[in-house]
Amino acid sequence: MTSTLTLAEALAAGTVVLDGGMSNQLESAGHDLSDELWSARLLAQQPEAITEAHLAYFRAGADVAITASYQATFEGFAKHGIDHDRAAELMALSVESARDAARLARVSRPLWVAASAGPYGAMLADGSEYRGRYGLTVDELERFHRPRLEVLAAARPDVLALETVPDADEATALLRAVRGLGVPAWLTYSVAGGRTRAGQPLEEAFALAADADEVIAVGVNCCAPEDADTAAAIAARVTGKPVVVYPNSGETWDADARAWTAAPPSPPTR
Repeated sequence: MTSTLTLAEALAAGTVVLDGGMSNQLESAGHDLSDELWSARLLAQQPEAITEAHLAYFRAGADVAITASYQATFEGFAKHGIDHDRAAELMALSVESARDAARLARVSRPLWVAASAGPYGAMLADGSEYRGRYGLTVDELERFHRPRLEVLAAARPDVLALETVPDADEATALLRAVRGLGVPAWLTYSVAGGRTRAGQPLEEAFALAADADEVIAVGVNCCAPEDADTAAAIAARVTGKPVVVYPNSGETWDADARAWTAAPPSPPTR
């Protein structure tokens, strides 16, 4: 069921469980995600698959569904012949699909929807989302992000997930872009060691969100598990906000092969 309890209230009260990777669930169901639009392609071609993926995670115990809009951008859809109006419909559909799954789950616990907004590099589909430093100004990045964030916000998710952000400059642009939208946000960096992927210290990167009223949680995602604990502690200390953490398994994205390269196994530490 959906809830009158806001996600911010739930985070203040205790632990909330996120879903797993959308691509993992879709690939396990037999869907080919090799296209540059990744899972966003299915919004146009097979939207029921997106709903089914969300439903599987809700039934497995997730409290929050992250939408299939990570690579859903006007520019990315345009490359595939999808015009502006249809692209906006598909972005809104990403939120609606997660809402539909929440209703179909028929569970007694509260469920929430996080509308994913990936970094500029996700649209480029060249691996730069794990490097940042695109050669764009903060103003240019804000102009890129704001239109789709407006569309996602209008679909009324519970939160905007500003995720896999590799660069503090892009975080600055995103924080500007969510102002006045009327929907809270979380901000998660992709990190390596104690720095963003672009090399900025995490203390400085997280400090950008400390006084942003729109931001209800901060943290990391799509990073090695061993980097997550340190980054989460820094995020909590610098911002005083709840922390959201969803690392990957430590693999590295190979943009040329369009595949993840496995990390060497390491003994468990916790």
